[in-house]
Amino acid sequence: MAQVHFSAGLRDLTGGLAQVEVEATNVRRLVAALEEKFPGIGERLSEASSVAINGEIFTDAEYEPVDSDSEVHFLDIFQGG
Repeated sequence: MAQVHFSAGLRDLTGGLAQVEVEATNVRRLVAALEEKFPGIGERLSEASSVAINGEIFTDAEYEPVDSDSEVHFLDIFQGG
């Protein structure tokens, strides 16, 4: 299963968990599985975060593949001027 890591800004939605294991074939399915575990997290992940899969950062990652040995990090998007 993929190792999923959450930034500190997302842990309020995971009950404080920094990492979980999830079975999914792409980021869209991964987010759906996370939504089942942590209701409300799906919308936040879809709107306000980037995804790093095995060290490569994606901002539009919905259909990026996730392998069983992938390491996935959800990162807060920084905004500013």
